[in-house]
Amino acid sequence: MSDELGILEIRRIEANVIKPIYQEMADRLGAKQAQEILGAAIEKAAIAQGASMAESQGGKTSMRGFIDLFSLWTKGGALEVEVLEEADDHFDFNVTRCRYAEMYREMGLGDIGHLLSCGRDGTFCEGYDDRITLERGSTIMSGAGKCDFRYRFKEG
Repeated sequence: MSDELGILEIRRIEANVIKPIYQEMADRLGAKQAQEILGAAIEKAAIAQGASMAESQGGKTSMRGFIDLFSLWTKGGALEVEVLEEADDHFDFNVTRCRYAEMYREMGLGDIGHLLSCGRDGTFCEGYDDRITLERGSTIMSGAGKCDFRYRFKEG
């Protein structure tokens, strides 16, 4: 995994492609409809990415396998994280600095940053292993002081 691009760099590349497309959609359709279309497309991409990462683990997914992937999202200091607890059935952490949010704001995409990144966090699990769910009450992207991630793994 050390040779792979971190997710922050992937998101930067994607955002450079998405920005003019989103702006054109917003100009023609209005911001609300453009965001609905973009959000739906990003959700599908997140599910596909989750499935691809599950496949890279031989389809043997678990909370531990999910936690192992987490380094891709934090690579290069992309996130400053306070891990509260990790176990076979849950992974609880807070993000205290989010360079994804900083990057989108610098690119003039702060108004859709939640679609480009935050919205992927839970839907990624649908593709990776739908027994993993996310509960989150706040995000830095939306102006909170931290993001509170609470992932749960449900057997069965």
